[in-house]
Amino acid sequence: MAKITLVVLAAGIGSRFGGLKQVEPVGPNNELIIDYSIYDALKAGFDKVVFVINENIQELFRERIGKKIEKKVETAYIYQKINDLPADFTVPAGRVKPWGTAHAVLSCQKVVDSPFVSINSDDYYGASAFQMLGSFLNNTGDQGGRPQYAMIGYVLENTLTENGSVARGICRVNPEGYLQEIHERTRIEKFGEVARYTENGTDWVQIPKGSIVSMNIWGLTPRIFTELETGFPDFLRENQGELSKAEYYLPEAIGHLITGGKARVKVLPTSERWYGVTYQQDKLLVKKAIAELIRAGVYPEKLWAD
Repeated sequence: MAKITLVVLAAGIGSRFGGLKQVEPVGPNNELIIDYSIYDALKAGFDKVVFVINENIQELFRERIGKKIEKKVETAYIYQKINDLPADFTVPAGRVKPWGTAHAVLSCQKVVDSPFVSINSDDYYGASAFQMLGSFLNNTGDQGGRPQYAMIGYVLENTLTENGSVARGICRVNPEGYLQEIHERTRIEKFGEVARYTENGTDWVQIPKGSIVSMNIWGLTPRIFTELETGFPDFLRENQGELSKAEYYLPEAIGHLITGGKARVKVLPTSERWYGVTYQQDKLLVKKAIAELIRAGVYPEKLWAD
């Protein structure tokens, strides 16, 4: 098996959660969601973990997460910095958040030299997601000079919370199973048995049942870094009037590569349920789900037993 790295995006502040949701325990021995993702990746054969974090939480993050992972696998830390910008650009007044998930992945280019899987730190993806992406990255090469990437495609209804809105990448997939378009919808909510999104907080658009969505788990190669580096200045120029809050989203960046004919993305469908702590009220549901998985034998009760 070729070398595969797990890139964990953990620089978000977690404002909707009211704190650092990356370090909220959900397992019986204070395990975090991120622990279960790393456990699944190591079982799938991954051999390096790179954490992308905010420099302000580095001590807490290493104490709660990093030290135990360092004992299991090669580990690196990258700080996503708000002032890490191309020449001729400066941080606008009022900007406090990092520049988004595409910028976070781009920040890894000096420490990632192998195929890799990029995930959010606070989302539970299911063991099969890492197995499928590991197999894809080991068995798929470039075609016609274009890089071949992959994403796990979740059924929308399996990714929603009862406690408020979520952000998801709504996908259009062709009959051959390749991603054609992806649109990041930052406010999707459940209305009874249907899901709708809004762009302005007033007008709601229903999303077809069974729609495939991205949960920001991607199988990529280092070729993506060149494209993200080229695309970042374009993003900054296109959003000049909104740079206090605009984000360089990975799904949107990859979508531009697809429409520009610069990459192909295979959608690997899954029936796995997503679990995450988007809101404080979600925590109990996630803890119950993890307990069920332990009872079913998917995970040991003590995840990192020596």
